[in-house]
Amino acid sequence: MNKDRLEWIMSGLNQYALTKDEDKFVKSAVEHFDQHRLLSAQAEQRIETLYKEKSRFMPNKRSSSYFSFAEAGPKKTRPRRPRTKEC
Repeated sequence: MNKDRLEWIMSGLNQYALTKDEDKFVKSAVEHFDQHRLLSAQAEQRIETLYKEKSRFMPNKRSSSYFSFAEAGPKKTRPRRPRTKEC
């Protein structure tokens, strides 16, 4: 697994609420990757499976990273004027 792929998966996993064990595993895997620039095949498979499993669910919208962009409210529009018939 390369660095770009791992970062993409991590950004996807940040949208979901992970269990304590899942969070601990993901953090240790990222730390190991940063130190050694590789993951074991088992760790890669577990991260991929975790991402696929979590992506089937709705993202945790209460997470602060879910709305990392500036929230914009609905655009206000002016009411339309009724057309008058010209005869």
